[in-house]
Amino acid sequence: MQADYLFLIFFVISFFMSAEIQKYISEISNSFSLISRRIQFETLKDRISSKTLECENPDIWKDQSLAKGLMRERQDLIEKFETFTKLTNEFDDIKTLYEIGAKEKDEVLLIELESSFSKLKVEAAEMEVLSLLDGEADSNDSFLEINSGAGGTESCDWAQMLARMYYRWAEKKKYKIELISESPGDEAGIKSCCYKISGNNAYGWLKAESGVHRLVRISPFDSSSRRHTSFSSVWVYPVVDDNFDIEINPSELRVDTFRSSGPGGQHANKTDSAVRITHLPTGIVVTSSEKSQHQNRANCMTALKSRLYDLEMRKRNESIQESHNQKGEAGWGNQIRSYVLHPYQMVKDLRSGKESSDSQKVLDGNLDAFMSSVLSLTSSK
Repeated sequence: MQADYLFLIFFVISFFMSAEIQKYISEISNSFSLISRRIQFETLKDRISSKTLECENPDIWKDQSLAKGLMRERQDLIEKFETFTKLTNEFDDIKTLYEIGAKEKDEVLLIELESSFSKLKVEAAEMEVLSLLDGEADSNDSFLEINSGAGGTESCDWAQMLARMYYRWAEKKKYKIELISESPGDEAGIKSCCYKISGNNAYGWLKAESGVHRLVRISPFDSSSRRHTSFSSVWVYPVVDDNFDIEINPSELRVDTFRSSGPGGQHANKTDSAVRITHLPTGIVVTSSEKSQHQNRANCMTALKSRLYDLEMRKRNESIQESHNQKGEAGWGNQIRSYVLHPYQMVKDLRSGKESSDSQKVLDGNLDAFMSSVLSLTSSK
């Protein structure tokens, strides 16, 4: 009687465990099928061989930028091949063990395998997102600009919160972060800032963040503790290197130097080291306010090349053009994401519908789920 009871318990547990594992197997298989198509896995070995032959040509090192670009492309292909091969081999091994465990009714093994399938599903989902980053400039470093909208101190404080959020996100990705320029608010926060974020696929991840971000909260600056709505805009564009042919005519530039904002006292900047460059044909303005005027000029020219490249890409691609046109002014009609801290907690992306009730976690830089949802949405169109 007791043996029959134990058998029944095992049967019920095994049934539900088997159903869950079969669900994992189906989801992982679908992810792998999608990844294989996106990275063109069947031709990946041939493409690696082709890039290797190009890199072994000693003539390419006459152009350092070209050589570095080819090496980066080759390494990217190798990483995709090795990662996908590792995951698929692991999947096959776990499925084989599952068949053995199910046949022998090994409950302990089945429990361990369910955990392994769950972990593999997460890894497959991560690679599925990375396979979306195949645009011309996705692997490049990125510039990230934040500008406060109408609303004075409230919007300036919100702009600083966004800067902190992206800084934390970049830290989690182990990206290098450089502050290129910053304009402080009159009372608190910042009016604007520009970061250069360097690392593999930095632009690919960040490109979906361009747009207006809306904050709803109880204002810390309102003595009556009323609820306020603030807006700030984010603009992301890739850092371009010499592989991108962007010609800039010096006669079409206006270069201004000025004293950068900063703390007073002995640390105050007493020279006109900050640089502002205006590209007269397009009206594009870039600034840099580090200590060295020479470095600021170099930063500005790099940023200008990137802005002009971004402009050219928008002309080529109508959908990108529309996306940036919709960014518009930071206000009600141009939002991409809403962050509500009162009367409830909710962050919602208005394009993908992705939501999170943990607003603080998002503001601490946990943005991958939101970025992934938009990237997947863009890819499916």
